[in-house]
Amino acid sequence: MTEASNQAAALPPVIVCPPQGQALPLVCDSPHSGTVYPADFGAAVSAARLRGGEDTHVDALWQAVPAAGGTLIAATFPRVYIDPNRMVDDIDPAQVDGTWPTPLAPGPKTQLGYGLIWSRIDAATPIYDRRLSVAEVQARIARYYRPYHAALAEAVEGAYARFGALWHLNLHSMPNNAYERLKIASPHPLADFVLGDRDGTTCEPGVVDLVERELRGMGYTVARNDPYKGVQLIAQIGRPAERRNSLQIEIRRPLYMDEVTRERNAGFAVLQRDLGKLTEQVAAYIRSQL
Repeated sequence: MTEASNQAAALPPVIVCPPQGQALPLVCDSPHSGTVYPADFGAAVSAARLRGGEDTHVDALWQAVPAAGGTLIAATFPRVYIDPNRMVDDIDPAQVDGTWPTPLAPGPKTQLGYGLIWSRIDAATPIYDRRLSVAEVQARIARYYRPYHAALAEAVEGAYARFGALWHLNLHSMPNNAYERLKIASPHPLADFVLGDRDGTTCEPGVVDLVERELRGMGYTVARNDPYKGVQLIAQIGRPAERRNSLQIEIRRPLYMDEVTRERNAGFAVLQRDLGKLTEQVAAYIRSQL
């Protein structure tokens, strides 16, 4: 067994860091920062290429969340193996060797190769030289996807039951060529941060305005819903009319790491410090709303 396989066997699929001190109804989750690759992956491309799908270090960037009173949740498994930010039926039937036992509903990103089970690293690079069996996809769902969703649901519902309100931040990073990967011809460069609230439907505007204002004040460029609006997690959690608010935050990767080596660059410490300050501002805002 390889060192990575030993790590996969030893680590749970999801790590939950509870609030330190006075708790707030703030739940932050990083579904794509996992770096431990299960031994049964069976990919046909190198580990270095697979790592291109990671939101590497995002959980570390937001390490201040528990100290501010929030819960921080992070996957340990990679999203290229199974993506917890997709619906469980978001599977391309052409990927599966056999007949899936229930109806499937592949979304538009699945056609690009980025569904529940990724089929491509980029437009030119398939991940597998085979189709996956029904049993192995079901095993990934049972061992990784469902535990992640269970941990997130427990934190979300626990906070809402206690406070009657919830603010959820869904934490990501994005490749510098995001527009190209999504086959979007953009007239402007990618922003440093993209805030996604599914066009204003998943989060009350006060906290979105706060996050944008604070980031711009720190010198970052910020866009809303361009090119990322948010996918499954904020769609299912965000119901602002019920005081359930969910916002996706994407960070442009070159701000904090080398996209080829995945190593932290000189900007990491600065960005981590700035996100700590932002977290404190979000926490203060939430306290003012309770």
